[in-house]
Amino acid sequence: MKSIGIGLAGLGTVGGGTIDLLKENKEEIKKKAGGELNVVGIADIDTGKIASKKYCEMKVFTDAMQLLELDEVEVVVELIGGETFAKDFVISAINSGKHIVTANKALLAKHGNEIFDLATRKNVFIGYEAAIAGGIPVVKALREGLSGNNITLIAGILNGTTNFILSEMENSGASFDDALAQATALGYAELDPTLDIDGYDSAHKIALLSSIAFGVKVDLASVSVSGIRNLSLKEVSYAKQLGYRIKLLAVTRKVDGKIELNVAPSLIPLPELMSNIDGAMNAVEVRGDFVGQTLYYGQGAGAKPTASSVVADLIDIARFGSQSKVPAFSYQPEYLKTLTLLTSSSVIVGRYVRLKVLDEPGVLASITSELAKNDVSIDCFFQKKVDEKEGCTDVILLTHPCSGKNISQSMSEISKFDTVVDSPVILRVESFQ
Repeated sequence: MKSIGIGLAGLGTVGGGTIDLLKENKEEIKKKAGGELNVVGIADIDTGKIASKKYCEMKVFTDAMQLLELDEVEVVVELIGGETFAKDFVISAINSGKHIVTANKALLAKHGNEIFDLATRKNVFIGYEAAIAGGIPVVKALREGLSGNNITLIAGILNGTTNFILSEMENSGASFDDALAQATALGYAELDPTLDIDGYDSAHKIALLSSIAFGVKVDLASVSVSGIRNLSLKEVSYAKQLGYRIKLLAVTRKVDGKIELNVAPSLIPLPELMSNIDGAMNAVEVRGDFVGQTLYYGQGAGAKPTASSVVADLIDIARFGSQSKVPAFSYQPEYLKTLTLLTSSSVIVGRYVRLKVLDEPGVLASITSELAKNDVSIDCFFQKKVDEKEGCTDVILLTHPCSGKNISQSMSEISKFDTVVDSPVILRVESFQ
């Protein structure tokens, strides 16, 4: 039985979890991999981390590039994060003939086409299950289990931080700021939560999933991104009154040969499974023409779940090495094509609209008339009790599915009404039944 030498770059949460998993489940992993998986070298710029006694049997470096000089290292695990050095490290590893396992979704979303092209030429395997949805094996499901299907839709809650925040806003009535502070205190949110709350973390992941599902080159720039930073408690409360929950939803779907890529806070009907994903959990729905609806649920971050995905890729490398015939994006490289984008103006979904209006006769009639001019049909609406002090009230509308162009034209005109005293709030309504 052949042992595999591993060089691990980055001793953060996931790096430490990976080493723990390889040690604790050593015998089980050996039986499945067909040989031992041994971390022979580690690297981290933090000398305090690498000084730990738990790493005393390994060669330690502060420069990850030194791992590539070790002949016994056949696989490198890149857990550095970021793009600049991580990219240089991965490119150098590929050129050195080392297989790669990475959890770096930003790196792959921005530079994946270049990296995977080089890996193909060098006959190097790249595993990236850990880059998307933590411990949920959605990459393997798409690349292998569902490979016979024509995939039509992927929709997911791909960021645990934002899902925790939205769950707290709904369940406890906390403001966005208070829910974010709680997420930070519990370790769900980074000190700088920008990538999470502004939707970019989810955008990286859905761009990669879209490439796997539809055989297109990674195109991060085509993802329409809207986060939850400016989402008020009003929207969360009104959505619940209407029988919906708001989730930061990442969606990619194929419509008439064009592909939609979107990340946005969206209303989902309460009976649907996706609306009931609470706390810091992740979920991904994949729909195929033969398999129908499938759902993948679990922890999307953290030491143990993410380490689980890292080690799964390591086992695949031990089993198959460069002989693995599973392409990086499911499709054979020669069949990958440039994405043809379905623009936001062409996307047809329902919309939630909140309008703050003056309490005057004919206000609702003028709003509905303008919507009708643009072929926007109202599914339901309600009006809150008038605030006597302001002389204003909130009107909340749910529309039937309509194009982004039509709703935008309607709201552009309605915003000009003297009776509308604030900018409209517009959210998507998604249903997967």
